[in-house]
Amino acid sequence: MSATEDVAKDYYDYPDWNMENAVPTKVPVQVIPPCYPTADDRLYHICISAISLVVMLTLAFLARRMKLVDGQKRVPGLLSPVNFLDHTQHKGLAVAVFGVLFCKLFGLVIAPNPLPFTTDQANKQYWIIVSLFYYPVLYFPLLACGTLRNAVGYVLGSLLSWTHFGVLVWQKADCPKTPEIYKYYSLLASLPQVCCLAFLSFQYPLLLFKGLKRTEKTTAGEDLSSSYYNDYVKNILKKKKPSKTSTSTEKPTLVERITDAVKSYIYTPEEVFRFPLKLAISGVVSFTALYQMALVFVASVVPTLQIVRQGVNEDIAFLLAGFNIVLSEDRAEVVRIVVHYMWCVEVCYLSAITLSCSVNLVMLMRSMVLHRSNLKGLYRGDIYNVYNCQRNIRPSRPALVCWMGFTSFQSAHICLGMLIQTIVFFLCLLIAVFLIIIPIFHGQNLMLFKVLGNMWPFWLMLFSVVVVQHVTTRFCFIKKSTGTRDLHNRGCLFLLTYLLFPVNVLIGVVLGAWRLVITALFNIVHLGRMDISLLNRNVETFDPAYRCYAHYLKIEVSQSHPVMKAFCGMMLQFARQDGAEKKARDEEEGIQLVNQEKKLQHKVSISKRARGHWQLLYTLVNNPSLVGSRKHFQPQRSESFFNGTLNWAEKEGIKKEAGKETEAGKETEAVTN
Repeated sequence: MSATEDVAKDYYDYPDWNMENAVPTKVPVQVIPPCYPTADDRLYHICISAISLVVMLTLAFLARRMKLVDGQKRVPGLLSPVNFLDHTQHKGLAVAVFGVLFCKLFGLVIAPNPLPFTTDQANKQYWIIVSLFYYPVLYFPLLACGTLRNAVGYVLGSLLSWTHFGVLVWQKADCPKTPEIYKYYSLLASLPQVCCLAFLSFQYPLLLFKGLKRTEKTTAGEDLSSSYYNDYVKNILKKKKPSKTSTSTEKPTLVERITDAVKSYIYTPEEVFRFPLKLAISGVVSFTALYQMALVFVASVVPTLQIVRQGVNEDIAFLLAGFNIVLSEDRAEVVRIVVHYMWCVEVCYLSAITLSCSVNLVMLMRSMVLHRSNLKGLYRGDIYNVYNCQRNIRPSRPALVCWMGFTSFQSAHICLGMLIQTIVFFLCLLIAVFLIIIPIFHGQNLMLFKVLGNMWPFWLMLFSVVVVQHVTTRFCFIKKSTGTRDLHNRGCLFLLTYLLFPVNVLIGVVLGAWRLVITALFNIVHLGRMDISLLNRNVETFDPAYRCYAHYLKIEVSQSHPVMKAFCGMMLQFARQDGAEKKARDEEEGIQLVNQEKKLQHKVSISKRARGHWQLLYTLVNNPSLVGSRKHFQPQRSESFFNGTLNWAEKEGIKKEAGKETEAGKETEAVTN
């Protein structure tokens, strides 16, 4: 069947509930037949798999030759171009490929054929498992082409991205409507994938054009030679200018508090801070997950509600009468009421999805701000503020496992959190609309208000007791004298406490229920975030999501500390300078002309180098996160750190105490001998 074939229509007869006067009505229901694009998906995947394999073999051969030219050891063939998550690589390429892969894997369960090579429906679950490994392998060459940093890799990447992009657009143009969930669901779900492939199709030719203008070499010290790390060290060593505002200890106003709260949820880029690649990928994949989940929720429910609402006729009055529900004597009025109620349900559902998307977007922005704060805190050694305990920032087996799965876990938490949030928000909106708003407007079915009205003496008593306690504590039991506060009328205080004990028990029940509601809402809203724990600070390690995030930070900080990389980069730079100076001296060894000015310049350069060495050494010594890597390290107490800086006075005291214990031990040994 071609893509331009007319859409078939079918009609479903609703049953005749009256059996006397009712006339059966026919509601047109659009049935979308299966569509097969001219670019056959099976043939396309066979061809693109073979092309991808040839591209990987070519990249492996080029990578091995480059390793041999540079005098490095041999690397196994297909494992050569796999450093796409290194900090030296282009972030946009990795982000786009992960976005393409997530969009493809998201629709595997819904797709009629998870694997395009087969149409076997009996063993669909097995083909889904195979496809979970097939698609990462299929899109891997799109990542690997950018790792070699040469023209051949960029050309192959351009051809692959153009092929994927062109065939996907071709297929969606041929078959914009599909029978899956909603007629335009497949088209709308592929929009993020189209955007990512379009970015790759534009980025690879741009990298090729830039590479032809300047030769790029992939070396081990390329990341260390970046000016970003030097700028970061200069920023933290720079003296902060005193603020011009007054240093008074007045409390901030309400407007200032609101402004600060809003700013804490808005991420503004900083020139002296760069997010790790995995966090950038997590942000884009999380945003894509929000879009895909919202699209599934809307496409799977809203069209069905609209079809049912259009099919309501006068027969609905007899159906409701069977359940002893009489909305009106006029059947036309009953139809209008039912249609209005169904429209209210649809509005509540769309509002719940919108609210869930908005909440998750706000939480995502807040997470980006907190990610930066946590990374900068760990960079300067503020371990206790992030982990609430002393931890060694070193790679470990659990930390590596969490680092590998962090992006995947983040996207899964976003999807699960949005599902639960949508259900809870939808139920809350239904209760608010059908038990509060509609009864107020129509003046009927005021059941909730009648229940609350019958209980007004109880609520009035609770409110009065709370007010009495606040008023008496304000005017009778607190005494102010000479700028201090103290208890007053203790006897009356004890008597009032005893008399109000039974009523306070009832107030405690109300507060317990409210606490349960607040805790549930907080956990539901923050379920998609891994950077905060949903448990108490003392038991936050039992939260698997936060534990994964904490281990992820350990790997990122230990492997990409800006100060350490700046130090190593300067060491390599000084080593290259020393080698160049030595070569120059060897060339001029036969010439016995000594210039005094050159000697002076050489001494000046040595002094600058020494000063730079000592500044970096001072920075590294004052970094408590590196204390655990030093020789003769003893675990430091939390009191040994003040505002992220090692308390040297405390450390000297510990050394003196240790020295005294050693001397006392020697004296005891001498006496014993």
